[in-house]
Amino acid sequence: METAFIIEKFILVTAVFAISLLIAMYSTYAERKVAAFLQDRVGPNRAGPFGLLQPLADGAKMFFKEEIIPAQASKILFIVGPSLAMLTACMGSAVIPWGQDLEIAGKKISLQVTDINVGLLYIFGVVSLGVFGVMIGGWASNNKYSLMGAIRAASQNISYEIAMGLSIIALLMVTGTLSMKEIAAQQSGFHWNIFYQPLGFLIFLICAFAETNRTPFDLPECETELIGGYHTEYSSMKLGFYLFAEYINMFVSSAVMATLYFGGYNFPFMNDLGFSANVITIIGTVGLFIKIICFIFFFMWVRWTIPRFRYDQLMNLGWKVLIPLAIANIVLTGVVLSLT
Repeated sequence: METAFIIEKFILVTAVFAISLLIAMYSTYAERKVAAFLQDRVGPNRAGPFGLLQPLADGAKMFFKEEIIPAQASKILFIVGPSLAMLTACMGSAVIPWGQDLEIAGKKISLQVTDINVGLLYIFGVVSLGVFGVMIGGWASNNKYSLMGAIRAASQNISYEIAMGLSIIALLMVTGTLSMKEIAAQQSGFHWNIFYQPLGFLIFLICAFAETNRTPFDLPECETELIGGYHTEYSSMKLGFYLFAEYINMFVSSAVMATLYFGGYNFPFMNDLGFSANVITIIGTVGLFIKIICFIFFFMWVRWTIPRFRYDQLMNLGWKVLIPLAIANIVLTGVVLSLT
């Protein structure tokens, strides 16, 4: 029994890891295609039909590029930085429920790597660890622009984690649990949390942009000011790890938002279709990935539409706007719950 459980979880972990890498890989392709569409261009179209092999070509290019470690860099930490960024990016998906249980040969198989009763806190812990990969890489490079980008990343992440945490407190007051599986289950049918916490979702969404260093919050990279930011000195697959980590973070953030506020694997009238439980589970999982893809498209759309903030504007938004709004949302939620 224990061996079967280990095999089941190993297959699930491998599948989630492979899907995360695949989506991150093709997010690079989608990013360029979305940019091309918004700018009335064609985008990548040479490698394979419609350019679909472009991510493989980019990956091969990264893999075969020369590895360069600056002479004055801290060599061990220079390698640890991108490795830690990639590791923490992949860890966030462990508590996301990708669907209801599947029943195969009379045995129920959970489509969640692990269901811990503090799943939300786990995600916040992993997110807060991710900044260490950026900080270590920026400091170990022995480059003033890299260090500046790392400092910006750390201060930005710390600032926006507070508002994000406060927005989650209001959601916790509504759901009464920190378990991702229970939060998803409570939204069965069309009882999505977006209808009960619209302001909390808006705050969480803005903070997700800041936490993933996406435009208009990409000040840690900010090519016009800092050359390339914290990964200026990186090349080959070390640079690839940093870039991949950003796209995996974007995928995980989209999955978290879809699960917390948009019903996760739930969809309207799912219990009235008359299909078997396994078919409903598969449809729900496909529905979840459609929601995730919509969020990823939104991330890209914003990048190619809205200009970058100045750093003082970024910090003012975090401390003077989002945190007070999040506190007001907590108070408002408390008042509404006390009256109902």
